[in-house]
Amino acid sequence: MKIFIAEDETDISKNLEYNFKKEGFQTESCGDGKQSLEKILASPPDLLILDIMLPGMDGISICRSLRQNDKTKNLPIIMLTARSSEIDKIIGLENGADDYVTKPFSPAELTARVKALIRRCDKKNEPQKNKITYKDLELDLEKIKLSFKNKEIKLTAKEFLILKELILNKEKVISRDSLLEKIWGCTTASAFDTRTVDVHIMNLRKKLGKYGDKIHTLKNFGYSWRESD
Repeated sequence: MKIFIAEDETDISKNLEYNFKKEGFQTESCGDGKQSLEKILASPPDLLILDIMLPGMDGISICRSLRQNDKTKNLPIIMLTARSSEIDKIIGLENGADDYVTKPFSPAELTARVKALIRRCDKKNEPQKNKITYKDLELDLEKIKLSFKNKEIKLTAKEFLILKELILNKEKVISRDSLLEKIWGCTTASAFDTRTVDVHIMNLRKKLGKYGDKIHTLKNFGYSWRESD
């Protein structure tokens, strides 16, 4: 993973390179704003440390240009500057910066912010999982459809949501109250409401055939999806 450092103070730039390399990152640095923008566009890094006050081109203008380019519009950017006023921070963030660190700063804090930003971006870029599988069962979350060996098993919407909740929480016991709240939107459960859950579970077991036995009952509490009897 490569971090680009756009910083005109040599001591700070070298110190950052040293600390990032120690953490296993590759680095590239440049002290001129215009040259930094050209290098970033030519070979986009994984994250940018951007000083707001650079010769040639200021950090705000660089940030704005990067956000307008398809190659770099999602590039994680941390602004690094001696300015500490709230308005400067707002301007930086409104022009596309993801985070803002004011000089003087702790290298350890900046490294922690870099790692946190990378984690956030990784999570945001994860492909959405539209299907859940358990052995030869497949739940299609977009179509609200259950298949067994590519053959559809007809479920009601509530049955589908119960099954999804159980499989996603395998081996955990889920209370009737929790199912009522998550699936029916009930915050206070009556005896009739809990009986409704039991009836849906009974019907679901029948429809699941050999997998119906995976749904275990914990008397007077709830249900769980278990791998073994």
